[in-house]
Amino acid sequence: MALVVDTGVLLAALDESDPDHRVCRELLEDVTEPLVVPAPVLVELDYWLRKLAGVDVWLTFCEEVNAGAYRIHALDDVTLLAAARLQATYADNPIGFVDAAVAATCAALGEDRVATLDHRHFRVLRVGDRHLRIVPD
Repeated sequence: MALVVDTGVLLAALDESDPDHRVCRELLEDVTEPLVVPAPVLVELDYWLRKLAGVDVWLTFCEEVNAGAYRIHALDDVTLLAAARLQATYADNPIGFVDAAVAATCAALGEDRVATLDHRHFRVLRVGDRHLRIVPD
């Protein structure tokens, strides 16, 4: 089992000024299964951390990845296509590529739990015939 992690949870956990900092930090610290970060999340996380918290926080995160705190999940061609198909399926409730890649990663890993603060998009997304379970609630 693994917990797939979206940008917002990582950002909040790393940015002490974020109102969701405590709950997200505790979630990531208390989880016993591997934390999986889809590779596209890194681009968003870099952008927001550098804008809101500074390059040192981004560096700290990368050091945590290097130390094994997170597993980076690269998108292969099958997962890329699955993400694009999700974007097409949910065209009436447009989801961006990063969110679609997170959901497609859940599907690829057979996971139905996702760590995200984006309830608007992830509440409607499905993995196979199941809705994604969002943490923290």
